[in-house]
This record gives sequence, C-alpha cells and structure tokens, in this order.
Amino acid sequence: MDQDQGNGRRSVIERWFPERHLYLRSNGETRGYVLTRGRQMLGVAAAVLLGGWTLVASGGFLFDLATESTADQAVRRTRAESERRTADLQARLDSAVVRMSTTTGSLDEMAAMVERRHAALTKVMGMFHGVPGAEQALQPAPTGTQTGNPIRRILGVRMDQERLIARADAFAQTRAERLRLAFRLAGLNPAAYAPQGAPLGGPLVEARDPKALAVILDVDEAFAVRIRNAADNLTDMRRLADAADGLPFDRPTQARTTSGFGVRFDPFNGRPAVHQGQDFAAPLNSPVHATAPGVVSFVGIRSGYGKTVEIDHGRGFKTRFAHLNATAVTPGQRVALGQRVGAMGNTGRSTGVHLHYEVWVDGRPQNPARFMKAGDQLVQQD
Repeated sequence: MDQDQGNGRRSVIERWFPERHLYLRSNGETRGYVLTRGRQMLGVAAAVLLGGWTLVASGGFLFDLATESTADQAVRRTRAESERRTADLQARLDSAVVRMSTTTGSLDEMAAMVERRHAALTKVMGMFHGVPGAEQALQPAPTGTQTGNPIRRILGVRMDQERLIARADAFAQTRAERLRLAFRLAGLNPAAYAPQGAPLGGPLVEARDPKALAVILDVDEAFAVRIRNAADNLTDMRRLADAADGLPFDRPTQARTTSGFGVRFDPFNGRPAVHQGQDFAAPLNSPVHATAPGVVSFVGIRSGYGKTVEIDHGRGFKTRFAHLNATAVTPGQRVALGQRVGAMGNTGRSTGVHLHYEVWVDGRPQNPARFMKAGDQLVQQD
C-alpha cells in the first residue's frame, strides 16, 4: 500500500514536471540542456516567493494610502463641522443683537458680563501659550461696532468673544486630528501614547460639569460649555504633541534615500534577505543627527553594522545608526532632537558610503519611512 502511494505521488510529479530538453543554436553549434524536475520545482518555488513578496510590498503600500486617506477625511469632516458651528453661532449672535438692541436692560450688568467672559477667555488663551501657530491663528479680530449706541458696542465685543472661542476650539480640534494622523501614519495607536484622562491641571480641566465651571469662571453656562469644549480639544492636542515630541519622527539626514525596509536582494550574495532599516547615500563624513531626544545606549562596533550608535528614546523606542565613519557621542549621554551623533561612512558589511538607519519598538524593527512620513505631516501643520 505504501509503495503504491509513493508511486502515485511520483506519477503526479512526473505529470506536472516532466523532464524537458532545451536546444539552443549559436554560431552554427547546437547545445542541448536538460531541465530536470528538481530545477523546474526550484523555479516554481522561486516564482511563488517572488509573487508573495510582491503582494506583501503592494499590500503595505495600499495600507499606507488607505490610512492617510481615512485620516485626511477625518480632518476635513472636523473642519466642515467647525464651519457649520461658526455659521450657526453667527446666526444666533445676529438674533441676539436684534433682541438686546430693543431692550432697556442694565448697561452695567451687560458690561460686567463681558468683562467676566474676557477674564475666562484670558485663561483659555493662556493654555495656548507656546503652541506653534496659535498666536497668529487666535489674533482677536477688531470689532465692527466701535461707534454707535453703547448696547451695540457691548454686543460687538461679545460677538468678538464668541468668535474667538469658536476659533480656539476649531484650531485645537483640527491640530489634534493632524497629530492623530501622524501617529497612524507611523503605525501607532494615538490613544496608547496620549491616553485620555492624563491630568494637565487647572480648573478648566478639572471641572467636568458645565455648571460648576460656570461658577468657577463666573460666566453664563452657555459660554462655559464652549470654553469646556475648547479646553478638552486643547488638552487632547497638548497630550498628543507632548507624546510626539519624544518619538523618532525626524529624519537622521537630508541625504537621498536608497534601499528601503523589507525584503530585498542582498548586495553581496544576490539572495533575498530582510532589510531592517532605511539607507541614505551621501558623501563621506556627512553629518548624522538624532531623530528624537533620548539617551545613548550603545556606541561601538556591531557585527555587520560596523561603527554603530544606538539611542534609547523611552516607551520602548530605539534607533540605530550604522556603517558610520566616526561617532560623536558616548554611552549614557543624553542627546537632543537634531543633535549630531556621528558621520556617514562605509564600515561593516557595506558596499559604499551610506547610513543604515533603524527604528525599533518594543524589540521589533519598524519601517523608518513610516516614521519619517509622520514627521513630514507634523512639519506641514506647523
């Protein structure tokens, strides 16, 4: 029975891979070649591996496109929602002008309310201090009611306050979405690095109830709700920005990129091999910079890598700079973003002057191109 099964398997192989003879004629001479079953099977296996590699590479590319498209749609939806809220706010304010212009209410009371709102706005605007682009985006627009009756002037100031808090809310929300997009482009979950509920301090963050916040700020509840929303979005934005500041989103060099992350043909033996980083080509001794703040964890020779610098950025992130000609840091040294850590070289298993750059997360190599793409996204929004 076993012999019959063995004969059956051999007959199937013989039908699929019969020995073939190939004849080539060159310079009047004919040569014959035998394509054995083993060679045919080896060729098929190589074709399957190449096809699988192509599918994996294409799938990663399509995944990146889908991620970016989805995140961009989220940003557009956020902007559209902000514009709708602003239009609705303008309509309500116009209605308020009509109502209050016909009333004989106390000017002193109206002025006091505007002053209290101004004090609350000052606290909110203080939270934006140091945020790139915030000062320009949140410049108060001059009111169009500098002259006229006192009620219209006060209402004009109030409308300016409403517009300013609406712009602050939209600015923080849009920037937070852009930061989330950068994390997703790097293949990271933004919620894992900027969790909700991390305290930043201050009454705007601690008072969850709009009524309580209205009492704390001494303003009307409707205005307290808008301040609450702006503060929440600003808090999310700052958490994400603080987390992004510590991650390797920058480029180690402005040199042109060559070999990327993934399977490639080894330049020494021509066989498929996994390339765990990104290569950059530039002249000898071109500067190499840290891509995030951190502590130098290794400086020396690593097998295959030549002269190497490794930096620990915390939270499980590590970067490696290899094939260097010279190093500029020492183990245990704390480095800043953009600090020079070495010079490009040709040490180790290398075919020419270049930088081999790796990004590791929790002990696993990641595609550095995704992190650099995330960094480009952050630069664009600044």
